[in-house]
Amino acid sequence: MADIEAADAVPSSSLTIAQVIYGLHALSILIGITSAVTIVGAFVFGIPSIIAVVINYAYRHTVRGTFIESHFNWQIRTFWFALLWFMVGVMLFVTLIGIPLAWIVCVAAGVWVIYRVARGWLMLQDRKPIT
Repeated sequence: MADIEAADAVPSSSLTIAQVIYGLHALSILIGITSAVTIVGAFVFGIPSIIAVVINYAYRHTVRGTFIESHFNWQIRTFWFALLWFMVGVMLFVTLIGIPLAWIVCVAAGVWVIYRVARGWLMLQDRKPIT
């Protein structure tokens, strides 16, 4: 019952911002799936995800102390860890011997990004914090 009351106390604008951010990240994933770039590459370097992470940082202070703060942290961490794994893949790709491993890292990071965006968005729909 306390979770429902806490969720009702959250301004609808904060909930909408979190929804838009997940939507922008999902759009980047869709671009990665339907184009020649990798999912993780489109996620990290795609305009929708870059806009999403800028919005995350710009509105982070407005969600402090609410369950949406956990979603903002989740979204920000997803972006930065995706960038880290993409860079690991690039470094492996440069070594030539590591090219097969680089593709494995990029595909695994893409699947991980899809999981993080889907899980976060579903938890937000249920108005629950993400742990």
